[in-house]
Amino acid sequence: MKKNIEVLDCTLRDGGYYNNWDFSLDLVRDYIKSISSSGIKYVELGFRSFPSKSFRGSNWYTTENYINSLHIPKNLKIAVMVNASEIINKKNLENAVKNLFVKKNTSKIDLVRVAFHLNEIDETVKIAKTLQKLGYKIGLNLMQISEISEKDLLIASKKISQSNADVFYFADSLGSLNAEQIKKIIRTIKINWKGDIGIHAHDNLGKAINNTKEAIFSGVKWTDCTITGMGRGPGNTQTENYLVEIENTFKKKFNILPILNVINNYFRELKVKYGWGTNTYYYLAGLNGIHPTYIQEMLSTKFADAEILAAINQLKNSGGSRYNVDLVRSEFQKNLKLSNGTWSPLAQIKKREVLLVASGPKAKDYKNEIETYIKNKKPYVIAVNTDINIEKKLIDIYAACNPLKLIANTENYKNLKSPLAIPKTLINNSIKKKLNKIKVFDFGVGLEHNTFKFNKNGATLPRLFTLVYALSIATSGQAERILLAGFDGYGNNDIRTKTIDELLHLYSSSTGSRPLLAVTPTTYSINSTSIYAL
Repeated sequence: MKKNIEVLDCTLRDGGYYNNWDFSLDLVRDYIKSISSSGIKYVELGFRSFPSKSFRGSNWYTTENYINSLHIPKNLKIAVMVNASEIINKKNLENAVKNLFVKKNTSKIDLVRVAFHLNEIDETVKIAKTLQKLGYKIGLNLMQISEISEKDLLIASKKISQSNADVFYFADSLGSLNAEQIKKIIRTIKINWKGDIGIHAHDNLGKAINNTKEAIFSGVKWTDCTITGMGRGPGNTQTENYLVEIENTFKKKFNILPILNVINNYFRELKVKYGWGTNTYYYLAGLNGIHPTYIQEMLSTKFADAEILAAINQLKNSGGSRYNVDLVRSEFQKNLKLSNGTWSPLAQIKKREVLLVASGPKAKDYKNEIETYIKNKKPYVIAVNTDINIEKKLIDIYAACNPLKLIANTENYKNLKSPLAIPKTLINNSIKKKLNKIKVFDFGVGLEHNTFKFNKNGATLPRLFTLVYALSIATSGQAERILLAGFDGYGNNDIRTKTIDELLHLYSSSTGSRPLLAVTPTTYSINSTSIYAL
């Protein structure tokens, strides 16, 4: 069965969510060659964006100069994507578009795709019309299609028809759709939209290729894919496998050998490093309509399995379908102005030892010795986990700061007997309500790369790690020194050990830092002694 199919590979755009769109020039050049040689017609080189507050690589901006520096084969058409929200946030929409894009006759770009949410549709139509005046072919990409009702989709497709766009894409952003849902969506779109339709499928449930094929059977012409599936969360329809499928099913010829070569040379290593691809957590996220970025964040920061499952359970009941950057600040927002809290630890801590206790196995091994020390020496005890092995009555406060960690452990926090120190400005109202029966100390945080700064009621930190947050509480309280128990580490070859070591070194070299001393065995590179010696 022959079908008129357009294949667009968007690896450098969607895959950039893993490496901040910072692909090497060698990779990009070889990738372009492989796409051209494979028979794929369109390649999306990245986003076209305004300056970001954090570091983003060349494929976040995909400037004209950058494109001109690349050798683009004559058989390959170039696409870029722009987020409608970036333009809508500017004072003058038309001027914002013209600030991002030159006229088509001076650009190598053939297709501009505008990614938008349902509530942005009116402004998106205006964006499309401005881009058309500049001479570009236009694709409009409606995100999170699974969250849109049939009624709203009918209205949306009617409004899109007024834009004269070249293709109307729908994106299964949550990777939650099945074949029957795909068919229903396409039938609904066709009622008011008579132009080309495209699909962008995510692979949470392992159905991206089959959903894309089903879309083609239902009349979709434009299809997206990425090499090895590299893309946000679990990733997308895998280019190499998808080409084989459409060759066999729709008799459209492709050459996958160049794709396999670039996988072997670049993308296999990247996949090992960043770990995209579906798994049980992404599967559960897809089933429950949870945005995959939450899972990506928790996996990248090494949440425990139980924490991820608990977070999924909380997110499915609290509107987790829409990605909220406030819940993932630790990785996706590198700079956050300090918002001081209402609690100062100074009165409780000044000139006292502070003992930070974690839940590492060594804390259990030396439980009796740690408890004896606390009873005799009276340090101020901060627990960085809820499952601490020592007697609960010996803990002065618990500390937590990562918003997703708070979501994952909400049920545990509700049963605490000691106060919980958190930055309230990072916590949404639903969590606050669940914590209203326990005593909460509001110690504020800000985020700044490679920075520790300590204030009376808050601290500026490099990462939203609970250890780092607890250190800042002890430091702002002017502790005499800080002891660490149960911080076993992850082994010398684990990247997490290196990350923590770097943070501890940065802390120790910062103004106002207090002496650190591990009192149970640890693999971290800090001064150590024995709990027995104390």
